[in-house]
Amino acid sequence: MSLLLPKIVCLMGPTASGKTDLAFAIAQHHDVEIINVDSTLVYRGLDIGTAKPTPAELASVPHHLIDIQDPAEAYSAAQFCSDALKCIEDILSRGKLPLLVGGTMMYFRALQDGLAAMPSADSATRAELLTQIQTEGLASLYAELQNIDPIAASRIKPTDSQRIQRAIEVFRLTGKSLTAWCDEQSVQTLPYQIINIALVPEDRSLLHERIAIRFNKMIKKGFLDEVERLYSRPDLHSDLPAMRAVGYRQAWEYLAGCSSYDVMCERSIFATRQLAKRQLTWIRGWQDVQLFNCEAVDLVQHVLMVL
Repeated sequence: MSLLLPKIVCLMGPTASGKTDLAFAIAQHHDVEIINVDSTLVYRGLDIGTAKPTPAELASVPHHLIDIQDPAEAYSAAQFCSDALKCIEDILSRGKLPLLVGGTMMYFRALQDGLAAMPSADSATRAELLTQIQTEGLASLYAELQNIDPIAASRIKPTDSQRIQRAIEVFRLTGKSLTAWCDEQSVQTLPYQIINIALVPEDRSLLHERIAIRFNKMIKKGFLDEVERLYSRPDLHSDLPAMRAVGYRQAWEYLAGCSSYDVMCERSIFATRQLAKRQLTWIRGWQDVQLFNCEAVDLVQHVLMVL
């Protein structure tokens, strides 16, 4: 039955694993349109630090959900699901193959399984959490999250104040962890044949090396100039989701005089490696995914065989 359904391909993996290059290689053999599944590529002006495809690359293959949001505005998983489903239907109507590419695993999960019906935000609980952060620090809140919901904590950065607060808020309001809410959600069935492909490193140290090399290339391309332009905007601040993105947060702190250049570089590379670790944690828990070594010399040929 599933073979009669229209096909979509989801290409996921940790940062710097080569997803973009593989997507363009697939495009040489299949008539695809690419849908971005990266929460930072949706923002205009975040180009170098997100490894956004170049204008020439974007022109060579149709792309969707890139540069659709101003960094002063948040972009949610619910918005992504709505936008992505519209894109999928449009692409299929043109007789092409939707190729969803990115590393924001929560977006992939929300799209394929649906979003849990979480309790609404509570202003009193939010005020309590903000007071706790001010008096005890964000680290204490993260430690609490690790205790009540270690699975969610493994997927949330210790510096991600917004998501940490939300996870604890859900627990305090309901007595049930965020992970439990997600596990109990009714799984939606998309009317597609979904092919999940994940790039993973056989040797984690090689991925770490690629992350460091890529960051140094970003610096040479003018990453700090890019962040400085964002920093000069009066409507942007460090608590916005776009400015909390890996690399941008550390560069913002450097421009604010909170760290040295060398520390900024070290923290950016470390944060990117931690992001890759969290992405791999998501992938390891995926039920229906085909894994490919991102360092394999015959990677493209092996992937094309399953499409």
